[in-house]
Amino acid sequence: MLTKLCAAALLGIDALKVEIETNVSGGLPAFTVVGLPDSAIKESRERILTAIRNSGFELPSKKITVNLAPADVKKEGTAFDLGIAVGLLGSLGEIKGQFEDTIVLGELALDGSVRRISGTLPMAIMAARENIRWMIVPKMNAAEAAVAISAMGAATKVFGVETLVEAAGLLSGNITPEPVSVNVAELFDCEPDYPVDFAEIKGQLAAKKAIEISAAGGHNLLMIGPPGSGKTLLAKAIPGILPPLGFEESLETTKIYSVSSLLERNRPLMITRPFRSPHHTTSNVALIGGGAQAKPGEVSLAHNGVLFLDELPEFTRNALEVLRQPLEDREVTVARAALSTRYPAGFMLVAAMNPSPAGPLKDRDGLPTASPEQIRRYLSKISGPLLDRIDIHIDVPKVENIELFSNSSAESSGEIRKRVIAARAIQHERFASLPSPRIFTNAQMNSKLIRKFCKLDKESAEKLMEAMNRLNLSARAHDRILKVSRTIADLEGAEHIEMKHLVQGIQYRSLDREFWSF
Repeated sequence: MLTKLCAAALLGIDALKVEIETNVSGGLPAFTVVGLPDSAIKESRERILTAIRNSGFELPSKKITVNLAPADVKKEGTAFDLGIAVGLLGSLGEIKGQFEDTIVLGELALDGSVRRISGTLPMAIMAARENIRWMIVPKMNAAEAAVAISAMGAATKVFGVETLVEAAGLLSGNITPEPVSVNVAELFDCEPDYPVDFAEIKGQLAAKKAIEISAAGGHNLLMIGPPGSGKTLLAKAIPGILPPLGFEESLETTKIYSVSSLLERNRPLMITRPFRSPHHTTSNVALIGGGAQAKPGEVSLAHNGVLFLDELPEFTRNALEVLRQPLEDREVTVARAALSTRYPAGFMLVAAMNPSPAGPLKDRDGLPTASPEQIRRYLSKISGPLLDRIDIHIDVPKVENIELFSNSSAESSGEIRKRVIAARAIQHERFASLPSPRIFTNAQMNSKLIRKFCKLDKESAEKLMEAMNRLNLSARAHDRILKVSRTIADLEGAEHIEMKHLVQGIQYRSLDREFWSF
């Protein structure tokens, strides 16, 4: 007897509908799975048969054939266990009814219980687009699937099950639970919890202003300062001044965390911008994504948020160079033998480094901690093309003791966030009429848009030319200065870039000038 139902396969952060065809016939006992299954699916034979027996179902010795269609797409993971088991029970007559328009997902334990799977959110989005009637998933993934169904406004009903017996009873009509639903608006009503507030950081007014500009325009940022100056603390406070995630951004970010199995169990939707801080020993694959079983890397996990690279020169040269493509294209293309997978990587890069390989530039006696040659060799670990892609370079000096013991209150993240949101609103209106692909921040402008929206008067143009000749700036650095200047003007509500905005933008190119005094 032939039974058909649906499952889903992950392709990057999207899902593809897969049809599970299960046939039971006479002949020598066998259990064969075809349709390009990976080793995890091939090994599911013993899990499924044992789970069926331990769930109290009769399992005669028959020839079992399972086909996963389309057969030319590689199927990976354990999410097919429950669907294959249900299809097998349907072919054996243990489950009555037609369920071709039902998606069944879940990993089976040997006792018949259903375990959590990864990638439920993109699978639910696919189910909604395919107008699937029912979606049966592990109970721990039910809220995640319901969020996607609610977002799509689909009629698909989501049911969470804990055991194979429960799934069989649901499909047979023996039990009729209420579909799982999630109020998405309530999730966004929760107050985000930011670990660091700018009000808690003493001093560093100039650095805070540069960070505000960076957040307002989505600009990449490099902080240069001695150990203990507060670079890491400043970086951790950045998510607190970024605009809240929009629903589409939240859904896209959640998809990445869902396929990476990093979504918190009690939080089916990402409502705060991610902050990723990989260690400098992180491999290229972990940073950029890919691997034998392709997964998003740190640059994709930071999508719509912040990627913080502390001790930037300590990262390998290769690891830093692979950042160049996602910084430019806002996506990562992972090429594999069978296919290429694209992951979004629209992150804001925040990096920190010491001015010297020994840490501070000078010791307590005012003597250099390293020779000019050692410092130049240390800085040369960061290539010119990568530095060109970082819009703002700032010095973060040591905080003076008088500032540490000061009782004066600093500006809070909430107050800074209001100005950032206002500047982002100006940019949103500016770019709203542009054709696809849509851009939302000044940092995303290409050369054509820079010429349109970053026009300078004659005096300002001459000043920029003088700075380019004196600092030997590249064409890419020229564009970065104009984009940063446009953001500074937006924060002040100015219609055009003025001389003071341009001068400030030029000053944020620290590594383009000789600022070390030996």
